[in-house]
Amino acid sequence: MQAEFRTVREQLTAVLRATLGRRDVVDWFDAAFSTVADYLYRHGVAACGFPFSRDHLLPDGSYLLEAGFPVGTRIKGDGEVRPSSLPGGKVVVARHIGSYADVADAYQAIDEWLKAEHAIRTGDAWEVYRGAGGDRAGQTTEVVQPFRLVPVGSLTH
Repeated sequence: MQAEFRTVREQLTAVLRATLGRRDVVDWFDAAFSTVADYLYRHGVAACGFPFSRDHLLPDGSYLLEAGFPVGTRIKGDGEVRPSSLPGGKVVVARHIGSYADVADAYQAIDEWLKAEHAIRTGDAWEVYRGAGGDRAGQTTEVVQPFRLVPVGSLTH
């Protein structure tokens, strides 16, 4: 699996947020995407890309999650669905095709790319889901990781 460098623009998003334990995460995503899609439909806002999720591991082992869709205009939100954004800048992207159970391969490819390019993560990665939901064998998941280059002498191994 290959990872590739890209420069992306900041992307406005409409999201649902939650703090959940590891075993509750997968079931929450389908409901979150449905809730955000319904909000967009009711407010006449078109999604301008594939669904995505972003999570941040908290010290207690739970996850702060954000899931939704990119949008072309900032939404107002309704207390449940909120406006947010994905950062712009330098990112490394790895594409995984197949069962989501094997998406760790994409993260491994990103780790190897970062090491080879003398780069470090700058914030949480996000996943873009291109294809049908669930655990279908042909689904494509892109893992997007913001990064920055660091002077070679400052890296510790």
